[in-house]
Amino acid sequence: MPLLLVLVIVLAFPFAELYVLVQLATAYGWWLALYLLCAAITGWALIRKQKLTIFGRMLQIVQTDQHPVLTVLASARLVLVGALLIFPGLISDVIAVLLLLIPIPSTTIPAATRRTAANDEVIEGEWRRED
Repeated sequence: MPLLLVLVIVLAFPFAELYVLVQLATAYGWWLALYLLCAAITGWALIRKQKLTIFGRMLQIVQTDQHPVLTVLASARLVLVGALLIFPGLISDVIAVLLLLIPIPSTTIPAATRRTAANDEVIEGEWRRED
């Protein structure tokens, strides 16, 4: 039964988007087309920016000994927002804005649990050379 409910929701979503678009098009006309074009350009730019910055972020996260999973999920969320903005419709744009408003948890590991290379690999002591 839950699978049937998910299937109905997934199939009803495009029809709901189409209904809302037709209602708004009759009320606003070409302004709606301009809005949809601007939203699609914004979504495309967001996806393009994430594509260019993910590898730099991952390198920085790994070098600073932070948790990479949260960074990947934050980037995946922004790619999903971009895809929802590209998809023409007001309902998907509202979902995209709601996803943007959800706060991202901190990607840093607390200092007490962070493992640093300096503390694990350096042995302090004194030495002198005897010939």
